[in-house]
Amino acid sequence: MKHINIIGIGTGNPEHVTIQAINAMNAADVIFLPLKGAGKEELAEIRREICERYLTRPAVRIVEFAVPQRQTADRSYSQSVDSWHGEIANVYRELISGLPDGGTGAFLVWGDPSLYDSTIRIIERVRKANSLNFDYCVVPGITSIQALAASHKIPLNLVGKPVEITTGRRLARDGFRGGSAVIMLDGEQAFTKIDDADAEIFWGAYLGTADEIIRSGRLADIASDIQALRTEARQRHGWIMDIYLLRKGRDFEE
Repeated sequence: MKHINIIGIGTGNPEHVTIQAINAMNAADVIFLPLKGAGKEELAEIRREICERYLTRPAVRIVEFAVPQRQTADRSYSQSVDSWHGEIANVYRELISGLPDGGTGAFLVWGDPSLYDSTIRIIERVRKANSLNFDYCVVPGITSIQALAASHKIPLNLVGKPVEITTGRRLARDGFRGGSAVIMLDGEQAFTKIDDADAEIFWGAYLGTADEIIRSGRLADIASDIQALRTEARQRHGWIMDIYLLRKGRDFEE
């Protein structure tokens, strides 16, 4: 039986990589390294740096592959993602088929495989829809949520209160209901549409890397500054990964 390691590698800082992840990388025969196209070469370079730093077994090969682009025209969000996952599953099927019998392949996943990443569900899609005989394991990684809280030196939750984790698309649709909400995948900067005088924001981009940018304060006071910073950073790098916490209230308030 073939085997796949799905390995969380943190948010871009090679020092986020855990000992468990390093061991899983070195246990692989092949590490599959994704290429996401023009403007995002830096993401592949970070993965290459991680491999150069931590691979100690010369027999481990690195195989690069192109990630299909998601097509959104004339499709709902769910339709476009489902179709995209199907295309990626076809690529994964070819990669896994190329492993030797009894061999091990590894996918290096940004952040943690369980949080707004689809590698696990795509691997399951391949496993259920094909005669390939393989199993897989998941190695956790440091998430952007952990990195955000660490950089701002804050706890995520108010005492005795929950934390919501959602997307920018849903924030724009549902609004901010108060408490603590972590917003991911906000390409439209939905925070600029929140009109709440008491809301605070803790924002970060390129967390854990040398290019890290963080800002915090009253949302009404700094939303436009964050928007300008985000636009400039994306133009400079060609890509951006950012995340933020919206918070309203205080510890021990009922």
